[in-house]
Amino acid sequence: MGYVQWSYDTLNQFCTDVFKAFGFEEEESREIKDVLLTADLYGIESHGMQRMVRYHKGIEKGTIHPQSKPEIVFETPVSAVIDGHNGMGQLISIFAMNKAIDKAKKTGIGMVSVRESNHFGIAGYYAKMACSQGLIGMACTNSEAIMVPTFGKKAMLGSNPIAVAMPADPYPFFFDCSTTVVTRGKLEMYNKMDKPLPEGWALDKNGHASTDAPDVLANIVAKKGGGIMPLGGNEEVSGSHKGYGYGMLCEIFSSILSMGVTSDHCCTFPDKTGICHGFIAIDPSVFGDPEAIRKHFSDYLEALRESPKAEGKDRIYTHGEKEIFAEKERREQGIPVNDNTMVELADLCGYLKIDFHKYFKDYKLPENSRFFTGNY
Repeated sequence: MGYVQWSYDTLNQFCTDVFKAFGFEEEESREIKDVLLTADLYGIESHGMQRMVRYHKGIEKGTIHPQSKPEIVFETPVSAVIDGHNGMGQLISIFAMNKAIDKAKKTGIGMVSVRESNHFGIAGYYAKMACSQGLIGMACTNSEAIMVPTFGKKAMLGSNPIAVAMPADPYPFFFDCSTTVVTRGKLEMYNKMDKPLPEGWALDKNGHASTDAPDVLANIVAKKGGGIMPLGGNEEVSGSHKGYGYGMLCEIFSSILSMGVTSDHCCTFPDKTGICHGFIAIDPSVFGDPEAIRKHFSDYLEALRESPKAEGKDRIYTHGEKEIFAEKERREQGIPVNDNTMVELADLCGYLKIDFHKYFKDYKLPENSRFFTGNY
């Protein structure tokens, strides 16, 4: 299986039409697809188009409720708790971050914790919402348990990503990463490519290192044990306890403060996932002149980029640079989509009675793929 390039405009129209077919309004569909395609433009394939099948399954199973609207259930001038009522994670999260931004503009800081939501895509999307308005943005989430805590053999935390974005020149600081070595989506991509996992990523149901993507994924789904290692692997000597601790920080700001479902219970219900999120927006002006702070930070980022390079290396990147370059290239040359993801999209079109070839003209489906269900 390989990849095929599609223009941003093609994927943009396709995604919007798919979510409209699921019953979302035009603006809601636009917001959902924007989160997904931003991931693909940035080169974060695990959270882009290939996530469509997850949302399809969630809506079909009834764990995602397309008609639900988020509700503020607790609020102060600087904080809020939102119940998402099991709606689409992207829509709930945009609503929540906008609330945090509004509070930050009025008081200097806004903090929002969300319960009863769903998978929300890349955390960085929401951090950049604040950054684009001159604020410091932070976002995190819990998820279905896939992280095995240090010295454990059962997944108890999610991938629990943290994202931070802050204005700077010539481009903003943008940091977004899971607190596991990799995300579940990365395992899904290796599974689609039929490749063994790199050493140091995953554990089998007995807590032993594993490179078998299908087995690790099956154990996660069936709650049989094993999963993905925290950042730092599975031993303290390599810093495992740090990744485990970072994952706990996400849990605090998402499920604990919102009184929501913790990762070990996420996705164990018949009619919801229970996933929770956390969002923070901070106005730099509460610390002084925001323009002076921006210049100070920009100068430091430039110093990092210009600092001495390791042997054989000619460049040091600051966080967010690669995403800027990837977006420019993919808008010009197209976004690569895995052939197995294309099969999933065809199945999705069959389910929704959408003409697959209206968007993907002349593309021949590889019907021998193990991902093909024959729904199209």
